Amino acid sequence: MSAALDVLVCVKRVVDSTGEVVLTDDGQSVDGRYAGFTLSNHEECAIELAVQTATATGGSASVLTLGEPEAVDQLRSALAVGCTAATHVEADPGAFGPADVAREIAAVIRDHESAGRPHDLVLLGNDAADTGDFQVGIRLAHELGRPVVNGAATIAVEDGHVVAGVKGPDGRETYRVPLPAVVTVLEGGVEPRYPTVPGRMKAKKVEIEQRTPGTDPVGPNRRRLRLPPPQPSEVQVLGKGADAAAAVVDLFEQLGVVAR
Repeated sequence: MSAALDVLVCVKRVVDSTGEVVLTDDGQSVDGRYAGFTLSNHEECAIELAVQTATATGGSASVLTLGEPEAVDQLRSALAVGCTAATHVEADPGAFGPADVAREIAAVIRDHESAGRPHDLVLLGNDAADTGDFQVGIRLAHELGRPVVNGAATIAVEDGHVVAGVKGPDGRETYRVPLPAVVTVLEGGVEPRYPTVPGRMKAKKVEIEQRTPGTDPVGPNRRRLRLPPPQPSEVQVLGKGADAAAAVVDLFEQLGVVAR
């Protein structure tokens, strides 16, 4: 049996995309005022894998988010399905780019390790449902100096290694990397569990660790691109049947397709 692991899963409060998606006035993010908020499907699967791994190894699963005060709701959702501790870095997520988020997660992991609570395995969703950056997991692994596997559908822990199953272009691929490690999770490999009433009641009693960012964010540095207006087009009917042959030859000569 593998040694007990402390698994950290990182989540983000995102707009519920099951309804109509509306952008903010600046076009840089999704406006959730009329749609509500939730967790992305990737992250729901990451939570499930974190709880399964912690249970299988006799360890524990904890959850972390960087976001506005209301993001506590998403932490409570993870606590209701098996996570036992939560950390909230309170900040405006729109001001934080992928590098900023990775740096803040790394700071939490280092502080927890200094306090005697190392996170052996860190799971994240493959990408956030709102920005789709696909960067935080890789940047976090680089920041911590850990190996990383992207797009895992399943994971298992064997002899101090995490074994991740990834759907590749030619079929299933298996990666085996030493712990501690970072893995980003792609939905589809597991079925997320949903909170029960007792689970929700228990989650309300958990004291959430509150933090503020350690440094000022650089920002996402996104640029808004605009499509140019379509150019007007004109159609000239040259004729029909054999009567159009002369006009077609004249056109080919104008275009330089045939020599005069």
